[in-house]
Amino acid sequence: MPDSCAAWGCKNRRAVQTKSRGITFHKFPKENVLRKQWEIALKRKGFSASESSVLCSEHFRPQDLDRTGQTVRVRDGAKPSVFSFPAHMQKHVTARKTQTSIKAEELYAVNKETTQKQETKPLPNVDHCCISGVLNPVPGDQTSCRVQLQINHN
Repeated sequence: MPDSCAAWGCKNRRAVQTKSRGITFHKFPKENVLRKQWEIALKRKGFSASESSVLCSEHFRPQDLDRTGQTVRVRDGAKPSVFSFPAHMQKHVTARKTQTSIKAEELYAVNKETTQKQETKPLPNVDHCCISGVLNPVPGDQTSCRVQLQINHN
């Protein structure tokens, strides 16, 4: 009997067709903490992974998989994070409600806008010592100022 992906709604099964599409299957980790994180990520009520439970590679980000060798492996500590849950299973983000948090959010939006508007323009490539006959001396460098004055005066 072919292995089926344990993710909610995923129809991928270990077969020649999935292998030809580059889909690989990965067993749940043996380490209890990481195994529990994988089980929670699936959002399947009452699900507990067995020895034969697997997840397909479509539920991992590309950087979570090591494809350098002959065997595709899940990198250490990687957790499945790519799912297409129905609307009732997706995490809803609620708007902030307290006055303080609303002010903080508004302040952040204003700061973000002003930093985006401030663009630094490159300075022109100019000799800052003498511009159009006007001397811009370097503080504390009196010798170069006298020389420039004499040159400009003559």
